[in-house]
Amino acid sequence: MAAPPPPPRHDAVVLAGGRAARLGGEDKPGVRVGALTLIERVAAAVPGAVRLVVVGPPRPGLPRAEFVREDPPGGGPVPALRAGLPRVREPWTALLAADLPFLSPGHIAELFAAARGRCGAVLADDTGREQWLTGVWHTETLARALADYRGRSLYGLLGPMDPARLALTSDDGPGVPWFDCDTAEDVADARRRTARAAGAGERP
Repeated sequence: MAAPPPPPRHDAVVLAGGRAARLGGEDKPGVRVGALTLIERVAAAVPGAVRLVVVGPPRPGLPRAEFVREDPPGGGPVPALRAGLPRVREPWTALLAADLPFLSPGHIAELFAAARGRCGAVLADDTGREQWLTGVWHTETLARALADYRGRSLYGLLGPMDPARLALTSDDGPGVPWFDCDTAEDVADARRRTARAAGAGERP
């Protein structure tokens, strides 16, 4: 398969302020998987982002990040997006969760390729379900939709925009790109996969 074209100019907004209730309230973005924290892994997936906007408390390991807090803190993804999107200056925005250990720059490039001629593109898992915090969006279109939206669900905001749906696999890495770490079992699984890939000389 041919490599996707280089992504357009974009910023990235990473939502990192959730309460992580299913992880016992632990600082989920700061959990280590291999040599990096989860949020460092997500940041590494968007090396071409002109700005890296992290909605959540300041943390080490992200020297190029701009940190901003939603109001109220932990209020959910829509308030977090309202806090982060005004920091975006580029025509396109990558909107990502902070707990995606296997997301890569190649996956982001595929999303941008799928979004050509559309308002955006969102990753779909192996059941076809959209992963609303793994997507790319035309910034102005997203800002208009957000300004008119009064709900609290990302599906309610992003679904009516009718983005492209992109199904990807883990053919070049230890795990599927939509895998997120919601529970201690997920974290343990991600660590096992990462260690096994490192031992086999694969891309971590």
